This record gives sequence, C-alpha cells and structure tokens, in this order.
Amino acid sequence: TIQGPKGTITQAIPPDIVVHIEDNNILLGPRNKKKNTLALWGLCGALLRNHIEGVVNGVEKKLEVRGIGYKASLENKKLCLDLGFSHSVYVDIPEDINVAIEKQIITITGADKQKVGQFAAQIRALKKPEPYQGKGIRYVGEVVRKKEGKKAGKQAK
Repeated sequence: TIQGPKGTITQAIPPDIVVHIEDNNILLGPRNKKKNTLALWGLCGALLRNHIEGVVNGVEKKLEVRGIGYKASLENKKLCLDLGFSHSVYVDIPEDINVAIEKQIITITGADKQKVGQFAAQIRALKKPEPYQGKGIRYVGEVVRKKEGKKAGKQAK
C-alpha cells in the first residue's frame, strides 16, 4: 500500500519478487533468474514508480474536443459529450478521478496513472480524430496526420 497527499494505492507484488525498504528507498529483486521473473521485476519497479509519482504529485491527462458543434460538459458526476451523433454521449466518471472542463479542453486528474490513462483512452475512443479534417477528441499536443481529400474531378483530356 502506497499513501500520499493525493491518495492511497494498493499494489500486489508477485511472490517471485523480493521487496526491501532501506533508508527511505524501496529495493526490488528477483528470487530466481527465470525469464518470467525478470520481466515481473521490471514491471513491478515501473508500477511502483508510477504509484509513488501519482500519490505524491498526481497524474494529469488533457484531451481536446475539436470540431464544429462538438462540446463537453459535466452533469451530475457524468461527462456529457456532444460529438455529432444524433444523441449526447454520457460517460460515468470513476470515484477516484476528477474531471474539469475549460473551453474545449477536458482535464482528467487522479492518483492512479493507469486509471487516469484508461479513462482518457476510453473518452478518446468515443470519437477518434479523423484524418481528413482532424475533427474528434485528441490528447493535447497529439499530432494527427492529415490525408488529402479526393481530387477535384478528373483531368480534362
């Protein structure tokens, strides 16, 4: 269990990984040299680093809603998205995640990096940016490669 000012996260450690706490440092090591154990060793280290970073500083993802008539709003702990469909899309916000909306930017914050990233990916998947006009939901700073549209008629002979 990792506790900090932003929250508490519990992470299970596989039995093949040894954990020592010395001088305010968490040391991990494998019990054997099997390939699977060595992979879990690196995974556990990365997960613990992400959890410590999250409970101390918090994690933030920003999404941009781009397109004519596309908008986002908050209603009763739900995210309401108008994305050009015939109906509004409502997404339940998990309890340990905070969402703020300013103009066309959705800011998702929380202590668990995995949950924040998963929720951001779930929102982005509702309307990915399309390659012709770039309309849709994208991460702030994401570059969408644009394609050229159809040619304006065939060449005259």
